[in-house]
Amino acid sequence: MARLMVKRTYPSFVRALLCLMLAWPAASFAANAEVRLKDLGRFLGWRENMLVGYGIVSGLAGSGDTPRNQATRQALSNMLSQFDLNVTHDQIQSRNAAMVMVTASLPPAANVGDTLDINVTSMGDARSLAGGTLIMTSLRGPDRKVYALAQGPVSVGGYRYDANGNLKQKNHPTVGIVPRGATVEVAVRADLVAQDGHLKFVLTDADATTARRIEQRVNQALGVGAARALDADTIEIRTPADGVALTHYVARIEALEVTPDQSSRVVVNERTGTVVAGGDTRIAPITISHGDIRVTVTTQYSASQPNLVSFTGPGVRSLVVGNSELSVEEPGQTVAASFPHGTVGDLVAALAKTRVSTRDVIAILQAIKAAGALHADIIIQ
Repeated sequence: MARLMVKRTYPSFVRALLCLMLAWPAASFAANAEVRLKDLGRFLGWRENMLVGYGIVSGLAGSGDTPRNQATRQALSNMLSQFDLNVTHDQIQSRNAAMVMVTASLPPAANVGDTLDINVTSMGDARSLAGGTLIMTSLRGPDRKVYALAQGPVSVGGYRYDANGNLKQKNHPTVGIVPRGATVEVAVRADLVAQDGHLKFVLTDADATTARRIEQRVNQALGVGAARALDADTIEIRTPADGVALTHYVARIEALEVTPDQSSRVVVNERTGTVVAGGDTRIAPITISHGDIRVTVTTQYSASQPNLVSFTGPGVRSLVVGNSELSVEEPGQTVAASFPHGTVGDLVAALAKTRVSTRDVIAILQAIKAAGALHADIIIQ
């Protein structure tokens, strides 16, 4: 049970804090829930692939690239040459087109004809891509091979209009998307089996304890020696026996459940006033003394108006005088509380119900960390 030691008190603050401290239950660790392996990591080789290409957006209402962009004019000239139109880039002055970069993510497994969402971003000095249409663009991978073709109307979700020095803009009109605007032309299959003939499961958050538990769980389900933890984030798993499909084998492994080990962290968001901590993040016995200093600056303005003077010189003006008064209140009342073994959640709940501000909660947690009573990382967002 908590002991509250009050020297000079704010009656309401201490009364609320006393009720909360007396109501604290004894310390108890809550068991972590089991999690599927597929939620803790992935098999090595199962990853998305980045695609990129450059193209032209046409149909803009005079908001495209200016004639200063030689790359845009050269791209237009190259595109027209494919239709047997020999136009040099010096002859192209269109403001209805803009050169853009097109990006997309190719999933680990894709078939010919699958569609992808693409992002379109301006490369030149175009003012807006609203109303434009992306002309067929090749999307290449890191190996320089074409994996998809992109084309379609660009959805911007914003606008930019300017006339006679007046400007109205919403969001970023030089960035847009084309939903399902790319079509896969080359089928892709993820290769999960490594060169040594094993599967490798990679943890999203490296942790040696969790890797060891996964090793034990897989060996329990598939037999002794089926899995071996190589390091804190990689577990090596043998390939299935003859006659067992790899897809069924991987699905069985992903469905296994283990209890991951959690790192002690306290995340504080000062903007939203959110404090998140693990249920078993504990605090050693400690005494907290929290005071307050209030500084108030009051300014009164008075004006000297020469109303009684009928004729004044050109240099006579009204005078506004400001008188500032600084007052510092340092209450002599200080609350000192002794806490037994407890959790960060109990402490934050007690402070929140006593209307302690988020800034003060952060300061208290940092002070507890500096005192060595909080064995957790504090992450301030």
